[in-house]
Amino acid sequence: MKYNIPMKNILIINGSPKKNGNTAKLISWFREGIKGARIEAVNAADLKFKVAGCNSCRVCQKIKEYKCVIRDGAGPVLNKMTDADVIVMATPLYFYGPSAQLKVILDRMFCLFKWDNKTDVFSTPLKGKTLVLLASAYEDIGLDTLAEPFRLTADYAGMKFKKLLVRNAGESGEIGTLKGIKSKIVKFSRSLMPAS
Repeated sequence: MKYNIPMKNILIINGSPKKNGNTAKLISWFREGIKGARIEAVNAADLKFKVAGCNSCRVCQKIKEYKCVIRDGAGPVLNKMTDADVIVMATPLYFYGPSAQLKVILDRMFCLFKWDNKTDVFSTPLKGKTLVLLASAYEDIGLDTLAEPFRLTADYAGMKFKKLLVRNAGESGEIGTLKGIKSKIVKFSRSLMPAS
């Protein structure tokens, strides 16, 4: 007997400012492994930001909705996160962290949490979702440091966390020369999909 499995919504946030670099290839290969899901991709480098992160106005904590009150390019991406089943964040390694463009989105995720400081409890629409990190580095150093904030965020929010880190990926676009990396990423993305 076959059961109807609801179609997953996958949101991919590309944190690289390069259109055809290693991160773009990672995302392309990741998409190849996804079948039977709705995929939306956003390029963080194309978004227009009014502030360079969260400005700590905390107005989001005083309203019912899980949204940022700053009206700029981050807002629609944050809204899409609440509808996604899987949130994929893809980035190159820049000075042991994600790109600045992706970091803006991470900081603005503050609005997706509501805290009650009197009872020390919080709620978030991210609970139960899956956070995926795709990242690459020129050499074999720094990726574990980059991944830790993503892992901690997922753990705090009650999300599942999956990562695929590509070491020694070389300069922009050279990741395609690595033997077996494409099939590894396709297999990884397939593993995120429910069995039919």
